[in-house]
Amino acid sequence: MSDQHPKPDDQARVDVKVRLPGPNVPPEGEPQDEVRVTRHRITAGRRELAYTVTTGTLVLTEERHSRDGEAEGLRPRARVFFVAYALDGDHAPRDRPVTFSFNGGPGSSSVWLHLGLLGPRRVVMGDAGALTGPPYDLTDNAFTLLTHSDLVFIDPVSTGYSRVVDGEKPGDFHGFQKDIESVGDFIRLWTSRAGRWLSPKFLIGESYGTTRAAGLSGYLQERHGLFLNGIMLISSILDFSTVDFTPGHDLPYVLHLPTAAATAWYHGRLPGERPLAEVLREAEAFADGEYAHALHTGARQGAEDRRRVAQRYADLTGLSAEFVLRNDLRVTLARFCKELLRGEGRTVGRLDSRFTGRDRDDAGESGEYDPSLSAILGPYTAAMNHYVRVELGYESDLPYEILTGRVRPWSYKEFENRHVRVSDTLRKAMHQNPHLKVLVASGYFDFATPYHATRHTLDHLQLAPELRANLREAFYEAGHMMYVAPASLAQQATDLTDFIEWASGRAAQAP
Repeated sequence: MSDQHPKPDDQARVDVKVRLPGPNVPPEGEPQDEVRVTRHRITAGRRELAYTVTTGTLVLTEERHSRDGEAEGLRPRARVFFVAYALDGDHAPRDRPVTFSFNGGPGSSSVWLHLGLLGPRRVVMGDAGALTGPPYDLTDNAFTLLTHSDLVFIDPVSTGYSRVVDGEKPGDFHGFQKDIESVGDFIRLWTSRAGRWLSPKFLIGESYGTTRAAGLSGYLQERHGLFLNGIMLISSILDFSTVDFTPGHDLPYVLHLPTAAATAWYHGRLPGERPLAEVLREAEAFADGEYAHALHTGARQGAEDRRRVAQRYADLTGLSAEFVLRNDLRVTLARFCKELLRGEGRTVGRLDSRFTGRDRDDAGESGEYDPSLSAILGPYTAAMNHYVRVELGYESDLPYEILTGRVRPWSYKEFENRHVRVSDTLRKAMHQNPHLKVLVASGYFDFATPYHATRHTLDHLQLAPELRANLREAFYEAGHMMYVAPASLAQQATDLTDFIEWASGRAAQAP
């Protein structure tokens, strides 16, 4: 470890611009905020960045009320763990953007965006076909968004080090609406304590974190009057009907097909030497046209037409026409990931189909595990546990929950008897705040949130025509965590900084 990242014994507790903890000391015996503050320095490209990190937990409270409706004080509910970065220097808060970041799951900590893309330190793990293996390492992140925005990484309740306080039930926070409320209330609290109400404010979420971000766009505006400058959606899922392979529901088959074609191209299962862009254009045209029509027609379709569609599907996806016909033209994601490389005894990943794995049973219908998840879980877990304790000086004997199943079952009671859909919340927020800009980033090899499914959702937002210009899309030759691929990481960093500058409505303060 370099001298730029001192050991905890060498770090000083210092006063910084973020005024944490709060002005009121809780009564003895009640949960209290716990924070550590350290200073660091890295070289990002040709620039030297000096910054302050505030790490710890803030206590989320709710107002108590009597049966008569009178206020009776604050009730502690949970401790929320966060890591906040502020660039050192004479930056006026109103000129310095701040970006709130979280991942998804549900049940995921914010580690992926933190140590993979945005933060000043980054995981060293390699990429598909060239993984480094344990014990892994960290390096300075030349692409950190800290050059253009302060950063706050939030771990929702039950992830990371975030926990409910004694006497509270974790399950109360394990659901769509309460999750949005607790993260939104944390953002309001941090913004007030840090004096950042006049700063340009952004959200960035990944995977289910995009569902949360869209929900927050409405909650922050309507509950707290906190209007955002921009939202960055990484591997977006705003309408769950686009990925739900339910019998009788054909939309996911159409929207997954271009990603299947991209996967077959990557693994050399398509004839000829064609660029990916050409393959995707053909797959999209077939999926939205002849294939969608065939699924809609169903049993009315003649045998000859049915065989022609199956053959075209096979030509684009690397499967056999016979296999497609046996699946009634509807190959589920699990079956595709198992079938494409079955002859080699390999499966392809769900989060990133560039990664492959091996199962005990080559004849099965689905893979035993997601090889792309296995590739990232070890490096990020090791890096985060080291980073928080050794470099940031925050010590806890709790397990840092990287990706936990303890949030299950996750409540979607607000969407009973219908698919989860938050795209309309985002549309309404954009209508109420016509200055709100949205960037949507997708990977071509992502089966968890396929790029064509995201495009379908955006094309059905029903935005006012003049607000369509507030949407930007970006695409990468990588998977769900596109920043794992070095070329995509560099391009995504440029896309994010350009978006921050555009959506801030003023020049971003870069060193």
